[in-house]
Amino acid sequence: MKTTTATFLFLSGLTGAAQAACGPEPDACLLQDGEYHVVLPDTKSARTPMVLFLHGWGSSGDRTLNNTGMVNALQARGYAIVAPTGSRSVGSGNGHGWTFYPGWDGRDETDFLKRVRADAADRFDLDEDRTLLAGFSGGGFMVNYLACKEPMAFAAYAPVSGGFWRPHPTECAAPVRLFHTHGWRDTTVPLEGRILGGGRFQQGDIFAGLEIWRAANQCPDEKATEFSETGHFWRRAWTGCTPGSALELALFPGGHSVPAGWSDMVLDWFEDGLTN
Repeated sequence: MKTTTATFLFLSGLTGAAQAACGPEPDACLLQDGEYHVVLPDTKSARTPMVLFLHGWGSSGDRTLNNTGMVNALQARGYAIVAPTGSRSVGSGNGHGWTFYPGWDGRDETDFLKRVRADAADRFDLDEDRTLLAGFSGGGFMVNYLACKEPMAFAAYAPVSGGFWRPHPTECAAPVRLFHTHGWRDTTVPLEGRILGGGRFQQGDIFAGLEIWRAANQCPDEKATEFSETGHFWRRAWTGCTPGSALELALFPGGHSVPAGWSDMVLDWFEDGLTN
């Protein structure tokens, strides 16, 4: 349900702060049960592809656009950046999280994110079929759970610093196209996982999550079949799996962040999958 006009005005604003508008003011695009922000590439073509990027725990869609390194790199490649806000209020501020964990009450995030994509595509002439769902930290967890439940909902998935919580899913639907990026020194979402909430929750092991994806995609072997390096990223991929699937891991020597160079690396992977 649209509650604002379909006119888009891109505001260049102050250096270092990406801004966008859904109408004549730099406000969020509103749906009945949520909101999103959007920036378009400087040169826009018909049916522009988009990256639907999910913020981390305690953040919001508008704050996503403050990551100008990531946003500018995606824009330079001709992509719109669509940044929705999670439905779970975090603390006393205006931070939010995602209802990704099985059994949590709240908004159906899968349905919401599909409606965000459709609304943005309609407002700004974007391409629903060329949409990469990506997310950082809590947003990365949301990406994994959505991909597990409904892998065909988006063209591909690119979680950063977020996997599954324990108990891990027993299985995921497939085929899925997923590119996972993680910092070697991440202590917020460690590769091995950690205990949260005084023992009420436990982040899962990233490599155990990859085992679930290999099983879903029916990969012929546990070990990776391709190894490469892109800048400071160490990459490993599993090939020979179910047709239409893709699975890759990229590690970088940093902590809990969306690393420099991620945008171009993941878009190269995404675009290669669209042509194969």
